[in-house]
Amino acid sequence: MSENDELTSRLITEKHTHFLREGFKISSEMKYGKMPALGDYRWTADLILSTRIQAETGRPPTNGLEYRVGNSEGGFDVLDFNFLPEKEWLSEDTEVDTSIPLNGRPYDSKIVIPIPVYGGGMSFGSISEQVMLSRVRAAAEWDTFTSTGEGGYPESLIPYRDHVITQVATGMFGVREETIRYSRIVKFKYAQGAKPGLGGHLLGDKTTEAVARMRETPPWISLFSPFPFHSVYSVEDHKKHVDWIKTVNPDALVCVKVSTPTDIDMVSVGSYYAGAHILQIDGSYGGTGAAPEIAKKNIAMPVEFAIPRVHRYLLSEGIRDELIVMASGGIRTAYDVAKAIALGADGCVLGTAELVALGCSRCANCESGRGCPVGITTTDEELSMLIDSDWGSMRISNLYNSIHVQLQDILRRLGLTDIRQLRGRYDLLVYTGRKES
Repeated sequence: MSENDELTSRLITEKHTHFLREGFKISSEMKYGKMPALGDYRWTADLILSTRIQAETGRPPTNGLEYRVGNSEGGFDVLDFNFLPEKEWLSEDTEVDTSIPLNGRPYDSKIVIPIPVYGGGMSFGSISEQVMLSRVRAAAEWDTFTSTGEGGYPESLIPYRDHVITQVATGMFGVREETIRYSRIVKFKYAQGAKPGLGGHLLGDKTTEAVARMRETPPWISLFSPFPFHSVYSVEDHKKHVDWIKTVNPDALVCVKVSTPTDIDMVSVGSYYAGAHILQIDGSYGGTGAAPEIAKKNIAMPVEFAIPRVHRYLLSEGIRDELIVMASGGIRTAYDVAKAIALGADGCVLGTAELVALGCSRCANCESGRGCPVGITTTDEELSMLIDSDWGSMRISNLYNSIHVQLQDILRRLGLTDIRQLRGRYDLLVYTGRKES
């Protein structure tokens, strides 16, 4: 890059950062009713703006914005906690542990993360390399993880490899033994909750030469990931996958990402006996603007139904503590995380929330051409310059801090001192939705 190019890049980044910060400052003072064009029922204007404030300050907003739930009239939005009377809350100086293990088996690596969240899979191609760097730097700061997605492992991530999950998806794009050996956790993506049965899709306009080189494909052609793995049709086939990873990297933990079919309980037991350490249950509320609405709204089971079903079945089989269950697919807030854990998960995987922290407005332009106008879900070189990875990692790290603070507050108000005490506590949840007549 020439000196002029570097100057131009720096000026663009500085101008964009100033624009975002000033825009967030102004918008944070506005209420939802004044911004009817921003957001949707799940990601309301309040949630978008409050997430940006958390990314700026590291704390939930104090200006009246709703930062706990959306307005979908379903899912986590109609669940609340049955908090203790205020006089019974634990004091603020009471130590509260929010850490969770990522391996419950009596063998293999022992990994504990200080907060019950890590970043979900977003591939190079679906997002820019600058955004990938923002996410992994924040993960490193919090000693947690983020996932490569199925687009390969850019070299810029290698210094942070102790905090990167290598993903192996059905298209096998960019899968190499060296990147499997890099990782402490390797994830198989068998299905995505936002589009189960459909596989993945990256348009040719986003398959630049850099993306194609990473994915080992010709540039400027659309890439499709099939559904399913055509080498896996049984638990025995699934075990061969796990054994393959353990042969290449004996120290790695294996995560299995699945959607929420009606037999998700049987799938979970099968993954356990195949040797997986982590089961990621991916609900239909997640996905970017590239996920078709008809799939998100009509296929598979809502994640708030799937979590307790898996939890109860694993308990009945006597193996619940040996398989870590992570929930994903539309986890937006600290309250969503806490509710998922109360339903039976061990922790949650974040995706869109991190992008909203970077300026995503949910415009649903992720898939087309140059993609995102604020430089997040794009492979365009000029648009990619709009995200500075130092700035981005700071914002995601601040979001994590706000989630951490809120989880501690939730636990104190429930009289708990450890996030693991919350797992499967359905009795602490109340339904706030409409009652059937």
